[in-house]
Amino acid sequence: MHARTTLFSWLLRLAIIALGCLVPAVVAVTASADNADSADRAELPLLDGDFAASIIMEARTGEIIAGKNIDLRRQPASMVKMMTQLLIIERVDEGDIALTDPVTVSARASRMGGSQVWLKHREQFSVEDLLAALTIHSANDAAVALAEHVAGSVEAFIDLMNHRAVELGLTGTEFHSVHGLPPSRDQQPDLSTARDMALLGRALLAHPTILHWSSQATAPFRGGEFTLYNPNRLIGKYRGLDGLKTGYTGPAGYCVTATAVQKGVRLISVVMGCPTDQGRATETTRLLSYGFNLYAPVDVFAAAGEPVALTLAVQGGKDRSVGLVAGQALAVTVRRDQQDAIEVRHEVPPAVEAPIAAGQKLGEAVVVMAGHELGRVDLLAAAAVEKGAWFQRLLR
Repeated sequence: MHARTTLFSWLLRLAIIALGCLVPAVVAVTASADNADSADRAELPLLDGDFAASIIMEARTGEIIAGKNIDLRRQPASMVKMMTQLLIIERVDEGDIALTDPVTVSARASRMGGSQVWLKHREQFSVEDLLAALTIHSANDAAVALAEHVAGSVEAFIDLMNHRAVELGLTGTEFHSVHGLPPSRDQQPDLSTARDMALLGRALLAHPTILHWSSQATAPFRGGEFTLYNPNRLIGKYRGLDGLKTGYTGPAGYCVTATAVQKGVRLISVVMGCPTDQGRATETTRLLSYGFNLYAPVDVFAAAGEPVALTLAVQGGKDRSVGLVAGQALAVTVRRDQQDAIEVRHEVPPAVEAPIAAGQKLGEAVVVMAGHELGRVDLLAAAAVEKGAWFQRLLR
């Protein structure tokens, strides 16, 4: 009887211990399910600062590195113009319009307030001139003129903006203007989030022509009679920074979607609701520097001619196989905590036919991580392989 009681107590204690191990897992799953729509926020490093919302994103993959209130909906001010830029440059790249096309300024465009280049009714400028004014100077009149040129009216262009936002997955965004000015009495405000602005910036980066303008601190306009000034005070001051778009209104505060590239890594940062222009610049440098510090270069192939741990079968040659070497050095930049996840895949045929010249390209080495290609390099024959005699070819 005593033995059975002891055995029962021992089994009961084991059951309690096992149940205690399981309960936290159940709680974790429940918590995850409750927050399934924001799973990436659960483990997102929080970088606080003098802003209402922020984000840092790696441009190539769209990975979110850190942020604060990344889905908080706020007025984005002139960052709205990134969507105006995107729709215009997409149509240029698709051939629907040309940078040299003339745009006639409407009376509505000539009456725009805020930042402008003082367009006059019935004046004509090229799409390129107005896109430069929009991107560098944040010109509201240029935004209206371009919108009317592409869609026939501002209202029709806004419909295109919202349709494109849906396509890009900008779930927290709604556009009611082409420029981001505070709404009039009978108008709704533009709304977006730090996450959406980063995604929009990433889409814009697929059209590098924009960086030609967004990286300029000043530029001439109207034949040199007027100078365009970029309100992004980090242009030319923060290493590798070449865009993208600032914004400011009273309700929005100081905002900027910035991008910079260092050591082959391009980051996108967004701050919204900064109290000062200087604070906007300071917080942007903090975010970008934090992000770049997480990355480090990795030498996949230190130099051209480095041997590869792979040989290829040779058909019809004096030698049955040939070694491979890297055609050039290759370094990739990855997160410091993800260096072990790098894979090198060899894209080579199962066999090659003799004769083979030394240095002949036989394939490629592709560096990938998490399904994303980081770089590739040619694989060359390490030595020549002559064609074999007839009996060698027969046997092989």
